[in-house]
Amino acid sequence: METKTASRRTEGLLTLFDMQTTFFARAIEGISAEDTYNRLNTKANHIAWLTGSLVQQRYNMTTETRPELKQTGDELFKDNKGIQDDAKYPTSAEYLKDWEKISPVAREVLLNMDDEKLDSEIDMGFMKMTYYELLSFTIYREASIIGQLALWRRLLNYPALRYD
Repeated sequence: METKTASRRTEGLLTLFDMQTTFFARAIEGISAEDTYNRLNTKANHIAWLTGSLVQQRYNMTTETRPELKQTGDELFKDNKGIQDDAKYPTSAEYLKDWEKISPVAREVLLNMDDEKLDSEIDMGFMKMTYYELLSFTIYREASIIGQLALWRRLLNYPALRYD
């Protein structure tokens, strides 16, 4: 896989991106459809929402270059929608298919982002940040969600997430 980035600043982000691309599939592997909605009588986000939110985030990385690309559950997640108690979320298989479709496209965005673009500012309405700050947060949030999925695996009596 190509690892030469347009900016040295994204090299570490790319390494994490690649690891998380692999870890995602392992995090949802073997979890029953019923358990993807199991919140263990808490208000915590369930696996179905966490998974879709993570997939949506990867699609959001490509909105400038490929705005036509949408995940299966786009309507449930667009505009940073939170969990909806009565919603029917896509299956893990649908999420995984969307993940495999968008990951190479998002990786290309990360590879090609140069310093000028990284330093440019985004006005998100409620705050401003640079693209570098947004990418850094995005990669951090991916790791956080994969960690939450790994915890859910254990709480629901599934084998631990494999990192091999």
